[in-house]
Amino acid sequence: MKEKIVQTAGREQLGEFAPAFAHLNDDVLFGEVWNEAAIDVKTKCIITVVSLMASGITDSSLAYHLQNAKNHGVTKEEIAAIITHTTMYVGWPKGWAVFRLAKDIWNEPTPALSDKDRYQNEIFFPIGEPNPYGEFFVGQSYLAPVSTEQVPIYNVTFEPGCRNNWHIHHASCGGGQMLICVGGRGYYQEWGNQAVELTPGTVINIPAEVKHWHGAAPDSWFSHLALEITGDDASTEWMEAVDPATYNELI
Repeated sequence: MKEKIVQTAGREQLGEFAPAFAHLNDDVLFGEVWNEAAIDVKTKCIITVVSLMASGITDSSLAYHLQNAKNHGVTKEEIAAIITHTTMYVGWPKGWAVFRLAKDIWNEPTPALSDKDRYQNEIFFPIGEPNPYGEFFVGQSYLAPVSTEQVPIYNVTFEPGCRNNWHIHHASCGGGQMLICVGGRGYYQEWGNQAVELTPGTVINIPAEVKHWHGAAPDSWFSHLALEITGDDASTEWMEAVDPATYNELI
C-alpha cells in the first residue's frame, strides 16, 4: 500500500485567517491531487520543483518541495540534471538560485577517493582485479587483460612497495617478455646488475633465461603492460623474494 500524502500546513498557518484557502491547500491539493494514482509521488515532486523554479519561486516553499523530492527518492545526480535541464528553458538566475537551495538539502559528503581510485584516474589502462599470481609477489598487485588474441597483453599494476619475486622465463627457442611502462614509477633488475628505474614510456626487453624481478618503487604505484614473447617450451620459474634491505634502498 503506497504512502498517503497528508498536509496540515494550510490549517496551521492560515486556518483562522483563510479557512477556504487552508482547505484547498491541505484537502484538495495535497489530499486529492498529490494522492492521485496516475503519477507516482517521485514524479510529482519533480514536476512541482520544475514548476516552482519556472515561476521564479525560490523561497521556503521550494525548499520544502526539494526536501520532499529527496525524501521520495530523487538523488543528488538526478536533481542536478533536472535543475540544469530546466535552466536551459527558464534562465540562469533561476538555476543558480535553485542550486543554492539544492546543495544544502543534498549535502551528503562526497566519498573520498581511495589511493587506488586516484591512481586509476591517472592512467589510461584499467587496474583490473587482484593478481591471481599473488603468491609470487610481495605486496598487492592487480592484473587486467588488454588483449587476449594475437599478442596477449596484460596491464600489471603494483601498489607502492609491491614487487614480484626473482623469476626466469624459460624457452628452448625465442621466448622472454617485454614490459612497457604506462604509469607511476618502478624498477627492473637483472641478476648481477643494478636496478633500472622505470617510468611511463620506458620499454624493457627481457630475454629468455635471464633471472630478474620488477615492481613498484617503495613510494609509488606502478603499472606496466606485459607482453609474453612466443617461444618453444616456454615456462616461468618463480624463485626467492627480492632481499628487503636491498629493495628498500631504491627510493
